[in-house]
Amino acid sequence: MKKYVALLLALVMVFALAACGNSNSGAGGDAAASGGNLTFATGGESGTYYALGTVLANFVSEKSDTSVTAIVGNGSQANVEDLDAGAVQLAFCQSDVASYAYQGTNLFEETGAVDSFSVVAALYMEQVQIVTMNPEIKTVADLKGKTVSIGAAGSGVYFNALDILGAYGLSEDDIDAQYLNFADSADNLKDGKIDAAFIVAGAPTTAITDLATGGKVYLVSLDADHVAKLCESSPYYKENVIKADVYGLDEDVTTVAIAALVLARDDVADADVVNFLKSVFDNLDEVTDAHAKGAEMSLEFASSITDIPYHSGAVQFFADNGITVSGK
Repeated sequence: MKKYVALLLALVMVFALAACGNSNSGAGGDAAASGGNLTFATGGESGTYYALGTVLANFVSEKSDTSVTAIVGNGSQANVEDLDAGAVQLAFCQSDVASYAYQGTNLFEETGAVDSFSVVAALYMEQVQIVTMNPEIKTVADLKGKTVSIGAAGSGVYFNALDILGAYGLSEDDIDAQYLNFADSADNLKDGKIDAAFIVAGAPTTAITDLATGGKVYLVSLDADHVAKLCESSPYYKENVIKADVYGLDEDVTTVAIAALVLARDDVADADVVNFLKSVFDNLDEVTDAHAKGAEMSLEFASSITDIPYHSGAVQFFADNGITVSGK
């Protein structure tokens, strides 16, 4: 009997210690302390999400008692699905895809809304870039009847392209649509197999920069009325200007952009989210030295998301910095 009692006490102690050490327990993470071990889904190894995510994970791990491990991600939709499944605690995601998930539309129309996550911060903008090597294509309306890559079917780029075309009264049926990734779009533009391509990524984008080394590239501008229409109907879009010198263009180009977000599961501890944000935004000069995207990051932009609620830890962090954001 004494052996059984001792064993029972030992098991109780093990479970008690495990509960104390788990930073991802409790509704909204309110009752949990910091010191958690968080897995951060980023993007492909050759992309910005992975490179920047690794930098941020290292900063948080070095400058706080929260440990963050960056891993390769499989795109925004997969990152949201991994968050929902509990496979990861943090993830990069395009703001439009996060909005689709939260509302159960587009990419998430069949599977339904996902609301187990919230926003940690917006970091930088990813521009919708309409690329062509044909100087006669000057407006979105000029794409009618042309062969145009609009991203992989069902991808985030695909829905961005449909949004832009729709704002100008065009549909998928008004173009000869091709469903190509960035690299294939660039190759097909170079070979003259397509007239234009939608590419959604932070500028400068490698696929476009490489294309420009072999010939003159042009980006199609959006006019002010259509930009306003897009931003009103879809609040995840923001007006954005790509400076001429980014790609050696003749003039600046006006477009819309979506934000690169860091999301967290709601059950991540508030203190761990605060640690993440403090480690990054209190050390932006060092972050910028490690990755150029740090220069585009600010508290003002980080707190600018309005269509998805912020994590309760982020609400606390921004309030401490005199900024009000909406949480759940």
